[in-house]
Amino acid sequence: MEWRDEVVALIPALRAFAWSLSRNGSDADDLVQDTLIKAWSNREKFQPGTNLRAWLFTILRNTYYTTVTRRRREVSDENGEYAETLTAPPSQDWSITLRSLQAALQQLPDEHREALILVGAAGLSYEEAAEICGCALGTIKSRVNRARARLLRIMDADDPAEVLMVETRTAASA
Repeated sequence: MEWRDEVVALIPALRAFAWSLSRNGSDADDLVQDTLIKAWSNREKFQPGTNLRAWLFTILRNTYYTTVTRRRREVSDENGEYAETLTAPPSQDWSITLRSLQAALQQLPDEHREALILVGAAGLSYEEAAEICGCALGTIKSRVNRARARLLRIMDADDPAEVLMVETRTAASA
C-alpha cells in the first residue's frame, strides 16, 4: 500500500481520537484536516517501516495542544467591546520632541555633542568619556555642562530635567 493510501485508511481513527480530545465534531474535523496537512507537508520526515499510525496520532495530539494553548491567550470579542476599551498613548508627541532634540544636537559644536552623547545618552562615566575623547576629565565635564546649557536654550526648556528625560528616552530607543 502506498503512503497516501495508508494515511487515508487511518482517517476514521484520527477523527475518533480528535473527537475524544476536542469533544466537538467541527473542531475534530478541523484538527484532522490540520494533521493531514502537516503530515503531507512533512511526509519526507516519516521513516518507512516505522509506525505511521503513531506518527499521525502524535501530530494530531501536538496540534491539539498547540491550539488549546493559543486559544487560552485569545479573547472572545465578536462585537468588539473589548477592543473598544483598549487605548494607546499618542506617539506623535515623542516623535516631534525627538526630532527637535536631534536638530538641537546638530547645532552643538562637535566636541560638545560627542561628550553629551557619550555621557548623557550612552550612559558612560565621565572618566570613560574622557578616555574615549582623549582629553582631561575636567574638559569632559565642562563640555557636557555647556552642551546641556546650550540645549536648554535651543529647546526653550524651563528645566534641565526635560532635556535629560528626552536624552534618556533617545538612548533607550537607539
